Amino acid sequence: MGSDEATPDDLSLRALLRCQPGEAADLAGKATDGTPGFEGKKKRAVAETATMGKELARLQEQLYAAGSAGDRRRLLLVLQGMDTSGKGGTVKHVVAHFNPAGCRIRAFKAPSEQERAQHFLWRVDAALPQAGEIGIFDRSHYEDVLVARVHGLVPEAIWARRYDEINAWERMLVDDGVTAVKVFLHIGRDEQRERLLSRLDEPRKHWKFNARDIAERALWSDYQEAYAAVLTRCSTPAAAWYVVPADRKWYRNWAVSRLLLEHLRELDPAYPPGDIDAAGCRAALLAD
Repeated sequence: MGSDEATPDDLSLRALLRCQPGEAADLAGKATDGTPGFEGKKKRAVAETATMGKELARLQEQLYAAGSAGDRRRLLLVLQGMDTSGKGGTVKHVVAHFNPAGCRIRAFKAPSEQERAQHFLWRVDAALPQAGEIGIFDRSHYEDVLVARVHGLVPEAIWARRYDEINAWERMLVDDGVTAVKVFLHIGRDEQRERLLSRLDEPRKHWKFNARDIAERALWSDYQEAYAAVLTRCSTPAAAWYVVPADRKWYRNWAVSRLLLEHLRELDPAYPPGDIDAAGCRAALLAD
């Protein structure tokens, strides 16, 4: 970890966690407590995540600097998962690596009346990162083929055509310089129950608990089916999905950091050359 040069081994986590385009996703066959690509215990993972953070910070600064000089490239991290899968926690740990000034973070809640009156991608398009930025979505446009499907908020004829609309939209973004890193945080049903119980058992976490969480949990199978459809229909060569086992929070943080590092290394942003007379400016300052 921490090497300035990518090697074939550095790219292995993407291969391990990627949902292959054109293949049916099998969530039931993917362990939620596994640690693909990592050997060791929590202490080592935490240390490696901290080491990766230093390189991530450098690469973010270079991406931001390149953006200031006209480089259109930017990165978008999309986080989806069942309640308690750790979307907010992942955002917290990812942002810890970066300079917040170069990040654009959006947590998507239920759409407002104004948003419902627009195309479902309207509010998401407005939250995209600008050139040189890193965007992080806590939930995303995929809610419109997840919650909308499970709860029947729109007819099937409408949500069913959204997969192709999303794919076309993401292809357009990639062509415009967006690197999409779409992560499904795969939590187990038993682990979710434990996390919900911990929110009830600790008064300081009561604000996180919503009685609707229990009703949503009863729809577990429906959501798993909806997520499998998303991973199958919308993991494309342009914008692949990655399934990160999320029962172990330390592995989740390690894996997401590693995925971001691999993508940023591949982008290989560079500081733009200056167009100033550094020697002349230095002499002027010394003579002041």
